[in-house]
Amino acid sequence: MAISADLESVPLHIVARREEIDLPAAQRAVADLLTALGRDPHSAHLADTPRRVANAYAEMLTPREFELTTFPNDEGYDELVLAKDIPVQSLCEHHLLPFQGVAHVGYLPGDRILGLSKLARVVELFARDFQVQERLTKQVADWLQDHLAPKGVGVVIEAEHQCMSLRGVRAAGSRTVTSSLHGILRENPSSRQEFFALTGLTP
Repeated sequence: MAISADLESVPLHIVARREEIDLPAAQRAVADLLTALGRDPHSAHLADTPRRVANAYAEMLTPREFELTTFPNDEGYDELVLAKDIPVQSLCEHHLLPFQGVAHVGYLPGDRILGLSKLARVVELFARDFQVQERLTKQVADWLQDHLAPKGVGVVIEAEHQCMSLRGVRAAGSRTVTSSLHGILRENPSSRQEFFALTGLTP
């Protein structure tokens, strides 16, 4: 992703830099997959499926651009800021099946505070990709630590994976929980405990 200005200039324009999606090639690939699965991609019910699937994947893999709005922490606020239950939708890179759930993202402000909606935007920035949940969790935490320079960052993601619920063990309802912590939230036991307590999890 590209950042158009330094941290002191607000807002920062955030753009994900990824390879452009070749929609015609994706449509051909979907048609070939249908054929390989014993289906006729030219039948009345499936004739438009390759286009629909290609467009759906393009949407799920393309994060929206946004402005990272930050403000001076003039009041010296030094308590935890936590956004809970941010919706997360991503694609398992091993099976190309969705996983979805919620993210809890918190930080201890340094010199600047972040517009609250931007926490959800940062989650989406990395979620709209082929992912594994562990990496997604760490990417969100690392990005906030690097670009906001807070005293601490905590990210927890709880998600259900369709590669587990629809196939294999078929463990419907099973949720995977991952976390990533930086700074005071990692190093200070009481701050760490407060963060996990506010997310509703036991540290």
